[in-house]
Amino acid sequence: MEQNYFISKDKSLLKVEKIQQFIANSYWGNGRTLDEVKLTIENSYCFGIYTPENEQIGFARIVTDYIYFGYFMDVIVLDKFQGQGYGKILIHAIFEDITIKKLKTLALKTKDAHHLYERYGFNKIGDSPLWMSIDRQILQ
Repeated sequence: MEQNYFISKDKSLLKVEKIQQFIANSYWGNGRTLDEVKLTIENSYCFGIYTPENEQIGFARIVTDYIYFGYFMDVIVLDKFQGQGYGKILIHAIFEDITIKKLKTLALKTKDAHHLYERYGFNKIGDSPLWMSIDRQILQ
């Protein structure tokens, strides 16, 4: 089967306006401006998933110190591509990334995707309906 996508960390490929439109209409990023999205991208470790023709399929960013902690944010699949497995493909690629593999703790907040993230080892934190984490650090 021919691969109908590619994943890149090249920020110059990101279709920032499409990403902003999606996020601005989401429950977590309601009203986020284009300038705010640009700044968050500039200050994050980003992944894009694209068609072979460079059309944006999805996006994710991780706020990280590149050693100990990574916070998954703005993980999206644009409406046109939802329900086709691209979210799982993107998350899998992020977990295969050498930088992400080295991080000791990963965290995220989600209202509706707990089942997806549990597949990758995230667990709910306490009684929070939103917070999830992976703690790879051995506590001594």
